[in-house]
Amino acid sequence: MTPQFIIRLLSLLTLFANISTLIFIGLFLLSKAGFLTKVWKKIMQVLMPRLTLLTFIISLVATSGSLYLSEIAHFEPCKLCWYQRIFMYPLPIILMIAIHKKLKDVWQYVLPLSIIGGLIAIYHYYLQISPEALAPCSTTGFSVSCSERFFTYFGYITIPWMSFSIFVLISFFMFLERNKSKK
Repeated sequence: MTPQFIIRLLSLLTLFANISTLIFIGLFLLSKAGFLTKVWKKIMQVLMPRLTLLTFIISLVATSGSLYLSEIAHFEPCKLCWYQRIFMYPLPIILMIAIHKKLKDVWQYVLPLSIIGGLIAIYHYYLQISPEALAPCSTTGFSVSCSERFFTYFGYITIPWMSFSIFVLISFFMFLERNKSKK
């Protein structure tokens, strides 16, 4: 498998994550407004027992993809990429332990990490797409420029967008997990 194939695959997974997240959030909001409540309940019956496992798989793929991009595809991570990694890399380990120990409160550990990582990722994406960013990329350190785009798929998917997409999906799943544990 070539790096180009893996990058396309990761981009397709990101697109799938974006569509899934929009559908999940849309159905969640519609169910709270009293619409499509039965559909949401059926989805939750399937999803709820598997939330931690799904989140583990998603975070493991994201971590592996990140390592692939830097170590095999040789895309040097910028300083903001490293900050995002700080918040992503512990997630598979935390989630694996939670699955093994059948912890019900894993959301307390994962949700803050995913929210902070998502905020860093969306700021990083903003630096890539905005010609007049809040701070010039040169202020982030001595690594590769944080505004550099190694690739763009589907007109918007870059490495920071991949990161942001996964952090949002993980945050949403942990929000659902939190609601489940409060019942």
